[in-house]
Amino acid sequence: MPVQGVCWFLCCRQGFSLLGRDYGEKEEEESFELRNKEDLTPNGRKKPTNEEYGMGVDEEPDLIVKWLLREVGGSWIKHRRYWFVLSQDSLDYYTGPEKGARRLGTLVLTSLCSVIWPDKQTYKEAYWSITVYGRKHCYRLYTKHFNEAVHWACAIQKIIDTKSPVETPTQLLIRDIEENKFNPEVVEHIYQHNTILKYTQGPLYAPLLPFPYGNLEHTHNGKGYGSVREEAVKLFNCLQQLESAREPVPIIQGVLQTCLDLRPLRDEVYCQLVKQTSHTPSPNTAAHLRYWQLLTCMSCTFLPGSTVLKYLRFHLKIQSQSPESEMDNYASFISEALEKTKCRECVPSWEEIQMLMNRQEMLCTVHYPGPGSCQLYISSHTTANEVVRRMQEKLGLQDSKNTFALYEQNALWEQPVAGNSLIADVLTFTTKESESQSQWKLCFKLYCLLDADGISVDSIEYLFLFEQCHEMVVRGQLPACEEDLLALAALRLQTLMGDFSTHAPFPPLDELFPGHMLETRVLMSLSAPQAAPPCQVAGQDCPATQRFPTGLLAGTLWSHSATVAHKQKMENDKRLRSRLKEEAAAVTTAILERWKGLAGHSSRDSMAAYLTIARQWSGFGCTLYEVDFYISSKGNFSQKLWLGVAATSVSIYKQGESEALESFPYGQICSYGVSDSNTFKITAGDRDLIFETSKLTEIMQLMNAYFNAIHRQRGKGEDADTITFTESTDVGFRHLAPTPTPTLLELPSHPV
Repeated sequence: MPVQGVCWFLCCRQGFSLLGRDYGEKEEEESFELRNKEDLTPNGRKKPTNEEYGMGVDEEPDLIVKWLLREVGGSWIKHRRYWFVLSQDSLDYYTGPEKGARRLGTLVLTSLCSVIWPDKQTYKEAYWSITVYGRKHCYRLYTKHFNEAVHWACAIQKIIDTKSPVETPTQLLIRDIEENKFNPEVVEHIYQHNTILKYTQGPLYAPLLPFPYGNLEHTHNGKGYGSVREEAVKLFNCLQQLESAREPVPIIQGVLQTCLDLRPLRDEVYCQLVKQTSHTPSPNTAAHLRYWQLLTCMSCTFLPGSTVLKYLRFHLKIQSQSPESEMDNYASFISEALEKTKCRECVPSWEEIQMLMNRQEMLCTVHYPGPGSCQLYISSHTTANEVVRRMQEKLGLQDSKNTFALYEQNALWEQPVAGNSLIADVLTFTTKESESQSQWKLCFKLYCLLDADGISVDSIEYLFLFEQCHEMVVRGQLPACEEDLLALAALRLQTLMGDFSTHAPFPPLDELFPGHMLETRVLMSLSAPQAAPPCQVAGQDCPATQRFPTGLLAGTLWSHSATVAHKQKMENDKRLRSRLKEEAAAVTTAILERWKGLAGHSSRDSMAAYLTIARQWSGFGCTLYEVDFYISSKGNFSQKLWLGVAATSVSIYKQGESEALESFPYGQICSYGVSDSNTFKITAGDRDLIFETSKLTEIMQLMNAYFNAIHRQRGKGEDADTITFTESTDVGFRHLAPTPTPTLLELPSHPV
């Protein structure tokens, strides 16, 4: 046979093997054999006896037997063939099926054993593999047939599932302590005679709680974790390093991060910390107090399971019997924290851990519109709603009919903070983000403008309205003609700086006037028709349309063309920058002329005049969100719109235009909700409106807040009861009935 033919045959043979079947061969119909007293073999022959399996026992249990390949370590032969026997208690392998065959190994099956099923990732060299993890051994078995591998994995897993849960000595002792917690003498006896419950300087060789053997669920999550059992033992080593560490915060943060990533380890770490804070030789030394400090951080980050929580509370109660000691102070602090703790989304920051180690609160700076800010002390349990209430009290806004919220904000972007969010998590997240982006800050602002006309001119709330209105102006979200925009910029200067002076510092133009207006004007002027290039004369073709030659000159011509294009681009950019500077100078001059004409106007009058111009827009007070496209049931379709959410209605605007394309009062809205990752749907009467936007969460939060205000104002009248809220998946919408008002800025994960 020619060489090409041999290669073709081998490739085809390999291809058929990868498909899980051998060409010209029939796969076995029975991938394993179930042996018991009632069954015959699949081919009808007499069932074999125990002696044939080499079992050597009197009673014959249910067995599964088969020749399988097993991975062998320390040998140049990767796989060897053995006779495997699966019983109700173990997986054994022998030299062969004959009587008296030598048993080579046993893997005892318990509830902690685990099986890795065959899949395409583990398929190689025409073999399917299954892996069985036991306490001491790990068997990697191979077979050519996929069905056979699945049957073995299923049979082994079925036996594992029938086993009673394994309990560790620590679990049994915790139960004994719980049963005898009102008998101090018995509890003390348990502690004295069981060193596993007490402080130790030696290493831990196995977890205190039961974990599956070889559970690789977290191995491939990108962070390099091993099995849960391995990580549990490593964590105890980290805990012991706290005693001698010069800087404990990185170790504490690492332990908390592991517990955040591997949820099953949280109870284990709590048990390890209770162990290391029980019967400590020198409990109040700085080294041993490190365990209490880590336990404090754990208690403010994660809650343990109910059984471990009872054990922890009992432990804290015992330790608090030594009043005025540091140990007692930590025990009291932890007991209080456990009453408030919710599971955190982020590991506490360096600053928060240091505060927790000293049982102190953090100082948080909250800004508000204008140059003002407040400093508040917060704990690990303080929510955004609590900060909003405290800010309202500080600024005297408790009686306002409008609502307020916290925002995460930087120079380019902002978003509201959900009311039930922990401020400590927000600060931790924004600290990480600010390392690569512009500086973040927390800002307290108007959220729902329910009563714009009732705001007193002398109140700080009026300043909020003015500042937030100006933010919309410079972002280009308040439609106005150029003359009004120039007047607003001049009034802004008069409000901030008073009368015009040549010595007064002039702020950057983009803080007074929407930058996109300048760019639009320049681009329109540059796109005006220009004279045709010299080459476009009668009877001549432009070189760009001529046929390019081939050969040696081709590369030179292409290179020359690229160079010309690059130079042209640089010239265009230079001309664009020059025109932008000219337009900016012209706009600045126009603003200064109007500013000079405002001499004598007070800051309050200028602010009132500014808002008077802004109120001319019918959508004043609404919050605008960019919408990529909009479809209604009537077939309308538009791109790049604004969705305006206001106190009384939802409206659709073309960007830059003051008149709404459509407006829907809340009384007409039957339902609204999220249909998939970026689609929002509103049903108003017999119409369905569908939007695509990246601001789904914010729109839902704001509409919920306005509807909640309607419920509060109208009670449960007819108008309010006809409104339903929806939150759905990509499958479709489900309509939900109204319920009591949820927390501000909280997405409805339940009926609203």
